[in-house]
Amino acid sequence: MMDWSDRHCRYLWRLISQYSLLYTEMVTTGALLQGDKDRFLAYNDSEHPVALQLGGSNPKELAECARLAEQWGYDEVNLNCGCPSDRVQNGMIGACLMAHPTLVADCIKAMQDAVSIPVTIKHRIGIDDMDDYQGLVDFVGEIADTGCTTFIVHARKAWLQGLSPKQNREIPPLVYENVYRLKQVMPHLNIVINGGIKSLEECDTQLQHVDGVMIGREAYSNPYLLANVDRQIFSADKPPLSRKDIMLAYISYCERVLSSGKKNATRLHHMSKHSLGLFQGEKGARAFRRYISENAYKENANTDILYTALDKIH
Repeated sequence: MMDWSDRHCRYLWRLISQYSLLYTEMVTTGALLQGDKDRFLAYNDSEHPVALQLGGSNPKELAECARLAEQWGYDEVNLNCGCPSDRVQNGMIGACLMAHPTLVADCIKAMQDAVSIPVTIKHRIGIDDMDDYQGLVDFVGEIADTGCTTFIVHARKAWLQGLSPKQNREIPPLVYENVYRLKQVMPHLNIVINGGIKSLEECDTQLQHVDGVMIGREAYSNPYLLANVDRQIFSADKPPLSRKDIMLAYISYCERVLSSGKKNATRLHHMSKHSLGLFQGEKGARAFRRYISENAYKENANTDILYTALDKIH
């Protein structure tokens, strides 16, 4: 299970791995209901299975957005109860909802009543001083009473005051044991662990205790990490594509997007930035990254820049 936002990034990941479930960025209910739905909901068919993550706390609005997710063909809709930023707190969105389990249960129930696709939740192990293990069990238990069965747990608590979102991904200690214990006391639930996991070997270790693993930032900075996930985790026989083959396929995708003729079409640098880590550790990787970074942002930049960058890999 992967966690990253941009549709072009998800497409690149799909070229690398065929079995990873990818999550979109958190889209707030207000943005989705009042904004450009194509901007937030469009995706490439190859990305399936794909989930839409929502930020909100109004059951009626969340239900309406869940219906949109189902209408657009998403395989799952997820409620974010883990984001710690001030902006979302002010809108009663994200990790602050962990202090209001009854409201969260109402939101999940409204979403479930609106759609037939799975409704899941992503949350922390606690917030501020509300970080005891029993509090986590009580929170999950109340949500589970709605019929929700999948819980994606970031194994850190969040400090809602005093730490930035970046610091909240690094400073609060990881307490994997609390997630393991959660699975032990609620074996009927699908418990997915998240936070600080950087290798497939670590995934194997985690899967001895929980049902699934979510990798986010490590997969973004080093996407070829996923090249062996199909064989190592899912026992697939098909060998992975090489980095160059993946890049060539992604360049073809970029060409299709640039030539689509759509109003406000995506520019090259919005797509190319996701490929910067593809050759991590390979000879020429620094020159590859530098050439793209220095040229892809220019007006009327085209995929010739990506072909030239690829030539710098030895």
